[in-house]
Formats: sequence, C-alpha cells, structure tokens
Amino acid sequence: MSRAEGTSTARAERLAEVRAAPPGPGTIAYFDYDGTVIDGYSAGAFYRRRLREFDVGPLEMVRTVLSGMRGIRTDDDFKEFLSITLATWKGRSEAELVTLGNDLFRDEIAGALHPEVWELVAAHQEQGHQVVMASSATRFQVQPMADELGADRVLCTELEVDGGVLTGRVVGTSLWGPGKAEAVLADAAAHGVDPADCFGYANGTEDAEFLSSVGHPVAVSPTDSLRELAGRNGWPVLDCAPRGGLFPGLTDVARTAIFYGGMAGGLAAAAGAGLLHGSRRKFVDLAAGVGADVAFGLSGIDVEVTGAEHLVSARPCVFVFNHQSKFDVPILMKLLRDGFTGVAKKEAASIPVWGQLFQIADVAFVDRGNTTQAREALRPAVEKLRDEGISLAIAPEGTRSPTPRLGRFKKGAFHIAMQAGVPIVPLVIRNAGEIMWRGAQTLRGGTVQVVVHPPIDTTHWVPEDAGKHADEVRTLFLDTLARWPERRPHLGAAGE
Repeated sequence: MSRAEGTSTARAERLAEVRAAPPGPGTIAYFDYDGTVIDGYSAGAFYRRRLREFDVGPLEMVRTVLSGMRGIRTDDDFKEFLSITLATWKGRSEAELVTLGNDLFRDEIAGALHPEVWELVAAHQEQGHQVVMASSATRFQVQPMADELGADRVLCTELEVDGGVLTGRVVGTSLWGPGKAEAVLADAAAHGVDPADCFGYANGTEDAEFLSSVGHPVAVSPTDSLRELAGRNGWPVLDCAPRGGLFPGLTDVARTAIFYGGMAGGLAAAAGAGLLHGSRRKFVDLAAGVGADVAFGLSGIDVEVTGAEHLVSARPCVFVFNHQSKFDVPILMKLLRDGFTGVAKKEAASIPVWGQLFQIADVAFVDRGNTTQAREALRPAVEKLRDEGISLAIAPEGTRSPTPRLGRFKKGAFHIAMQAGVPIVPLVIRNAGEIMWRGAQTLRGGTVQVVVHPPIDTTHWVPEDAGKHADEVRTLFLDTLARWPERRPHLGAAGE
C-alpha cells in the first residue's frame, strides 16, 4: 500500500469511528489547535505581522529566536515563550487584539486548516457530538477558528483584561501539557460526560496526558515522539497532507510548471485555430477545452464527476459553483469547455495572463463594493445569455472562502437567471482547496470531485423571491457536501 493509500484509509477509518459512536451531546470531541487543526502555529502569523510592521525590538527577537531553537518541551519552556507574548501585548486593548486575530485568521491562518480535520469536525457535528477546541494558545488565536468550525466552546490560555486592556498576566492555569488534560477532564465533568466516551485529537507529546484521559485518542500528523508513543499505546494515527508554505517541494513546483506549460501549449493551438477561423469565440472555446485537457493530463491532476450529463443538457444556463481556490478557474474550463463566460472581481483583470484571457472571454468584472457598477457590468452577460446562448459561470458566495465552509449566497446569479429566462445548474466542487491551497502558488497532485445537479427551472421565479431561492440552492450545496455520492463516474482527458 502506498503512503497516499494508507493516508486515505486512515482518514476513512477515523470518520467511520466517529459515525459509529453513539449520537448526541453525550460524546465530546476535543481538538488541539496548533499542529492539529492547522498545519503549523498560529503564533507565527502574529509574529510575522509584527515583523512587517517593524514592531519587534532586538532583545525580543533574540529571546524569540533562542526559544524557537530550543523548542517547547517542558512547562518552563512554554512559560518563557508565553512571557514574551504577554510582554508584547501588555497595555494593548482587548478589542484591538480581537480584530488582529480575526484579520490574521482570514488572511493567513485559515489557509493552513487541515481538510482532514475539517471532515472530522463535520462528522462529529452530524452525530450531534459536542466539539470543543482545547489549546494552550490564547483566545485571540483560537476563537476565530472555533467560530469557523462551529465549535461549541473553547478551552484555552485566558489572559487577564482590566478595563478593556491586557495586564500581561494569565487568568488561572495555562493549558499546556497537564493543564490541558485537567481542563478537558473538568469540562467533561461539568457537562456530565464520561471521558471514556470522548474523542481527543493532538499532534505533540506534550498532549500525551490529554490523549490518555479520553477513550478515543487520535494522534494527528504527530511528532516523532508522539508517533512512537501512539504505536506503543495502540492509538490510531491520522497523517494530514502538509499545507505548503514559503518553500514548496520540488515536485509541486515541477507539477505547477508542467500544468501551466500545458495550458500555454493549449492556448497557442487555440490561438492558431482562432486565427484560421477568424473567430475570437473559437479561440476562447478551444483555449478552455484543449488547454485544460493538456494541462490536467500532463500534471497528474484528475477530475471525477457525478451528473456530467447536466453540464450540457440545459444550455444556455447559469452555472453556480462554490469558490474555494484559484484552481476553480481551470476546473470550470475543463468541465464547461465551450460556450460560456464568467464573472470575476475587478482586481482579476490585472492578473498576468489570466486577466487578458478573461477580457478576451468577455468575463464581467464587478466591483463588489459598488452595487450599481456591478449591475451594469453584468448587463452584457445577461444579453449574451438571452441573445447569444452563452452560458454564465458565477460563484454566488462572491469571493473565495477562507476555509471549506460554504459562505452566504448572494442574489445576483439568481436575478441574472430570471432576467435571461434560463435555468440554474449547481456545480458542487470538493477538494479544489487540497490541490491549490488558499494563497498558494503551486499545485499538488490529486483528484477534484464534482457533483453537477439537474437544471433548476426559473421560469416561474419572481425577483422578490431571489433571496429564498438563493438559500434553497445553498442548502442543496450543503447537503451534497455533507453526504457526498459514493460512486462518481470518471471525466476523462477529453471531458467525456
């Protein structure tokens, strides 16, 4: 069995164990944060922000570097590391740090989320289990992710606040090592739950006592020492795919070069055909289909589709899709192939190469902060739908989600379908974020999975109900993502 197959099997086994547990709040799933829910450490994002703002003095930098070189292996190590943070935050307002934590989560930390852990959280919630974040980090670091995951509560190292300002002191005990184990046991007791019925997820040996305190411990992407301990204790191990970083691996760099090289080759062939036929639309259609086929085929990235017949059964139409990655654009090119255009934020027009291609393809560029401008920008798309039979692909969320959580659906796509008198066709995409992380510039190998739902007739819709219809379609997306079809017919290199 290959490493990838072993990881996939472990992932399925962990989900099966969750779904086999008794349903209801009598089971609590406790998740460590740094290194478990996310790849890496949330404190790094806070420190990098301060470095960018030249807010780190030489003495603090030396202390931080020395602490990082030693690592955090004991309670004293953690206290020293925490003291650096407390000294930095002392005198700053709680509101300022809440805002900073939310900003860093959206811009950096959310992109480090392990999708494997996201699936586990969702599985626990489907079972009606309580989900609790248990971390030695501060609430400013943990709470944004807890909110995104829909966690029931957070156990963390709490900082003292006086008059809305941090004092530089900890409230109670920090949740590192034994402190976390004590907090978890106290929380379970407070909610009348037997720890033997609880799940625990962590990545480091400092959490050995915490993992030992619950009936279903799991070592997630564990350190070498925890992996060894898990082997001795018979604890299952779940290895998560690394989330990239500042220095991607050579394989991913090579795959990305091959992908875009293949795309460029397809574009060149399409350009020649377009000149031969004297047709810009011919170029756009060939560029989408041929360029995507060559790029996907050479790079080892696959696409599996359920409901592929609905990609062509009701055109022209408005295709709506969930947007999580820059890689969604090539996915749409491979799926839709010809006779379509799209909608993008105005900033996309300045992206090298892609911006020019978008303009050639008559993509509508909208200013998300200007409703009037957005309506005007979409007018040509409505006319193309109605008069030229050119379908439209649009993400009703409006922007990429920072995590796999589906955002609120805006009404624009549904108004367009009504104005043009065409159906809505939902495209539910899964795994795009695992091929290209948010903020990443390189591609990983793997398989993107897509469900195409039957066309939704809009003939009798009225504008006043656009919000209701948007919510109904969003619910369809949520249900599909929660209960993904088991059998997925294969979409070959030619999109057959």
